[in-house]
Amino acid sequence: MVPDYLTAVDEGAFYGWPFSWWGTHRDPRVKAEPPSRPVRVPDHALGSHLAPLGLGAGRMAGIDGMFVGLHGSWNRRPLSGYKVVFVPFDGGKPQGLPQDVLAGFVDAQGKARGRPVGVVQDAQGALLVADDVGNTVWRLLPSTKP
Repeated sequence: MVPDYLTAVDEGAFYGWPFSWWGTHRDPRVKAEPPSRPVRVPDHALGSHLAPLGLGAGRMAGIDGMFVGLHGSWNRRPLSGYKVVFVPFDGGKPQGLPQDVLAGFVDAQGKARGRPVGVVQDAQGALLVADDVGNTVWRLLPSTKP
């Protein structure tokens, strides 16, 4: 149904909640009439039930973008999320598909061994990822190889 998403937040803009989702897709459960003003459509869909709890601006391979910690959905089979992705930006807007940066938090038996929650890039370009299941802060160094 409703995907988790990235979007610019502008003062005074109306994003639809609780009357609609993803722009003008009305939620039939809400009987009240929405305000009569334009609804802002999100800029970029991430997917449903990913629980994007961490968001940090950064650079990867010389490209500006956002690192997103996908905490993951416990009530989906197969599990979704449980990784960190990078969404490239161009001109301040998301462009292109999310790229996996850190994955492997779910073992072969389908058990979560980690769930990323916070992401930030440090001054040296390393990505710090807080993991609230593994009780760990991961530090990923940028590759020196092209």
